[in-house]
Amino acid sequence: MKRRDFLQKSALTTAGLLATGSLFSQPFFEGKIKDFGFQVYTVRDVIKKDMAGTLKTLRKAGYDYAEFFDFADGKLLGMPVKEVKTIIDASKIKLKSIHVGTGAQSPNVSGTMVNDWQRAVDDAAELGAEYLVCAYLGGAERQTLDQYKQVSELFNKSAEICKKSGIKFAYHNHDFEFKEIDGQVPYDIILNETDEDLVKMELDMYWVRYADQNPLKMIQKNRGRFPLWHVKDMSMDDDRAMKEVGSGRIDWKQLFAYDKDAGLEYFFVEQDGNWATGSVESLVTSIKHLKKI
Repeated sequence: MKRRDFLQKSALTTAGLLATGSLFSQPFFEGKIKDFGFQVYTVRDVIKKDMAGTLKTLRKAGYDYAEFFDFADGKLLGMPVKEVKTIIDASKIKLKSIHVGTGAQSPNVSGTMVNDWQRAVDDAAELGAEYLVCAYLGGAERQTLDQYKQVSELFNKSAEICKKSGIKFAYHNHDFEFKEIDGQVPYDIILNETDEDLVKMELDMYWVRYADQNPLKMIQKNRGRFPLWHVKDMSMDDDRAMKEVGSGRIDWKQLFAYDKDAGLEYFFVEQDGNWATGSVESLVTSIKHLKKI
């Protein structure tokens, strides 16, 4: 093991030891993960060509639910909501969450946070989604702390509209939120400027580790704020490339032991690229490892 890997693993383990005790409750899964989810973006190269077949394969592999993306203008993955709902329902894969953008970079597109958000909420409700998640902030939206404060207010307003329709709202991190601006961490701005009862966080474990942050410390500081996780692994090499779950340096058994403290409801296996063989095979490999936890 390289020195960098040893230090990172040691730091995570130490944090876990420090965090045990009265502060943390018993694990929700009690040592066994029962239901498995995946982010559809992983299989973006095949899902639009054969949605029914792809979902059938992943259901057979053991996945129970999914998080979708490419959602606006009354369409999901380029298909009308009613049409795609029929395919998803037939697959027996439950749609739990959908990724969205703010819409700031595409102001003429409807069904975004800045243009007819109610349309997106209504469509999500029709699809049976429980969460709408802001997946990403474009570069032009995150240059200053004031912009992060403005987008936090947008999140509050969007989440309020979601709540009225029985849908929850969350924000998904990458690594840029942890790069200081004027001495402050933007992710802290989002946490502090948003209503913790309305705006939850989807914690992407890979990007948190990529930014050299400790997820256990984040969970300890903001208990109950992370009902959604993205689960993907990181290479043991210095390139820190994305890997199938169980093929990298992240200690998943330890992280899942603190699911209840995070407020975890659903997790989604994802791999943006760098598949060992193919996108579907990547998800199959990852779930095989998770079933052993």
